[in-house]
Amino acid sequence: MLSLDLSGKNAFVAGVADDRGFGWAIARHLAAAGASVRVGTWPPALGIFTKSLERGKLDQSLPGGSEWAPTKIYPLDAEYDAPEDVPADVSENKRYAGLHGYTISEVAAALAHDLSGEGSGRLDILVHSLANGPEVQNDLLDTSRAGYLAAMGASAYSLVSMIQRFGPIMSADGAVVSLSYLAAERAIPGYGGGMSSAKSALEGDTRTLAFEAGRRFGIRVNSISAGPLASRAAKAIGTIERMVDYYAQNAPIQRELEADHVGAAAAFLCSPLAAAISGETLHVDMGYHAMGMIADTDLLTED
Repeated sequence: MLSLDLSGKNAFVAGVADDRGFGWAIARHLAAAGASVRVGTWPPALGIFTKSLERGKLDQSLPGGSEWAPTKIYPLDAEYDAPEDVPADVSENKRYAGLHGYTISEVAAALAHDLSGEGSGRLDILVHSLANGPEVQNDLLDTSRAGYLAAMGASAYSLVSMIQRFGPIMSADGAVVSLSYLAAERAIPGYGGGMSSAKSALEGDTRTLAFEAGRRFGIRVNSISAGPLASRAAKAIGTIERMVDYYAQNAPIQRELEADHVGAAAAFLCSPLAAAISGETLHVDMGYHAMGMIADTDLLTED
C-alpha cells in the first residue's frame, strides 16, 4: 500500500505560536507521518505558547488517538539574520528579556548542534510559515517605505536567509516549503501594507531558490498558496472573516478551508512522494484560484 512515511526524518517548522494556524497543522501532519518535529516561535509569543503546551491547552491529537509534542521549541525572530542585526530597542525590550540565540543564524547553529548526535545529524524538512506586515491594514498607496520593507523582510527575504543558513545542514534529498497567498497573483482588496508584494517575491524566490538550492544543496523548494484561514495571526488583516466567507461561497468546492488541508499538502510536498516536484506553487484553496468571476452572478440565472 502506498503510504506517506517520514519515519526517521527531522523537520523544523518556523512560525508556530498556537494550535490554530497553518504552522501547527503542518507540524502535526509531519509528526503523524513519523517525523521528529522541532518548531521556531516568535520570542514575544514564546512564553504563552510553551505554557499552553505544558498545560495541555493545545490540540496535540494525532490520527489513531496518539498525541505529539514538538521535540524542541526554539525562539526565532526571522527579521534578524545575526545577533549584530538586532537593534537595542528589541534586545532590551521586556518581551525579549532573558532570551538569546533567536536570530536565524543562531537557530541554525543550535539546530545543527542538537542534530549532531542524532542519527545522520541532518535536517530533512524546513517549513517557512512566517509572515508579518506592520501596515497590512493600509492600502498599498498609503504604505510607508518602512512598512513595505518590513513586510518584505519578514515575509519574503526570511526564506532566502533561512535557506542560506539551514541549507548546509540539510540532507541531499531535503525539502523546503513556504506559505503564500493568492495576493501574489491577483489584487486582493484589504491585503495591504506591502504584503501582496512580499508574497509575489516569495513565489518568485521559490522558483529561483529551487534552482540554486537544488544545485548547491540537492534540496527541493516549493510553496503552498493557501486560502484564507481565520487564525489568530490572520486577524491582523481586519477582514479575514469576510474573506473566508467569500471563498466558501465562490470557490468550486463550497467548504471553508481548514488548517489540516494545508498540513496534509505540506506533508506530501515534504515526502518522497513529491521527489520530482520543485519550484512549484501549489494552490490549496478549494479551487478558488481557478475562478475568473464570482459564482453569485446574474449570468448564472436562467430566464
